[in-house]
Amino acid sequence: MLKQAVLHFILAQPNHGRLICKLKLGDSLHIYKISGKLGHKATENSPAAISCTLPQVIHQVRSGDRIFIDDGKIGAIVLSTSNEDHIELEITSPIHGTSKIRPEKGMNFPDSALNLPALTAEDMDNLDFIVKHATAVALSFVHQPQDLFDLRSALDKLGHAGIGIVAKIETADAIHNLAQILIAGLELPKFGILIARGDLAVEVGFENLALVQEDILCLCEAAHIPVILATQVLETLAKSGLPTRAEITDAAMGQRAECVMLNKGTHILEAVKTLSRLLSSEERHYIKKRHVFREFTMQRGVFE
Repeated sequence: MLKQAVLHFILAQPNHGRLICKLKLGDSLHIYKISGKLGHKATENSPAAISCTLPQVIHQVRSGDRIFIDDGKIGAIVLSTSNEDHIELEITSPIHGTSKIRPEKGMNFPDSALNLPALTAEDMDNLDFIVKHATAVALSFVHQPQDLFDLRSALDKLGHAGIGIVAKIETADAIHNLAQILIAGLELPKFGILIARGDLAVEVGFENLALVQEDILCLCEAAHIPVILATQVLETLAKSGLPTRAEITDAAMGQRAECVMLNKGTHILEAVKTLSRLLSSEERHYIKKRHVFREFTMQRGVFE
């Protein structure tokens, strides 16, 4: 899987340790614009600071833009971009308590217009390994059809034009360009969609995720494009052994997709068994809706 560093960053780890920044509502946070600078915790004289894998992105944000860290667990707003060394943020969420920024967590910039290449140099290095050991490659943070064509061209140069490509849908741009992305995908030998709900929820708003997910599933079903449903499916069950009522209902929606992705956890085997039972039950119900109700409506000329 290609981890494209468009919206996904890794916090610096000085001295090979695990830097953890503790922040609360109203705190200041700096993000370095300069490559190679390491982050640090807050001191009496300066706020906490972090760095990322693609610092040139930080040059493209504007004052007033929102930035979210770790799938939206921490929210901030850009106060100033005038300093040559860093941008200055103010923490806006969570409202209560203290949050921790840990290494290797993602960042999202839903308000920023980022102009970045579809494939980075690191992606190209990863491709050389992927084509030798995998049958498909997933491209993170797809924005437009050209991203798919660029990946296909790179695969062609490596002599593997027929390898499968999975477009991860996790940005607002991808939703706006979804129809064009699907049409471009139909030109590829093997193509699928992955609904990456973690970043997608941050990008489009948590309250809009259910509607956006339904739109993606409907469009892909109409285009006969396979879908992978991912992020937090039965996560509580996998980690604690006891599912919530809401996530059981959510997991049942996986019947609409061709594949459902589960995250690791101590009770992952039980999560797999539960998911299997849920999808088998929902499949019977779905067949009933497709065939029984279709026959009922055909009697009245609906499909004639």
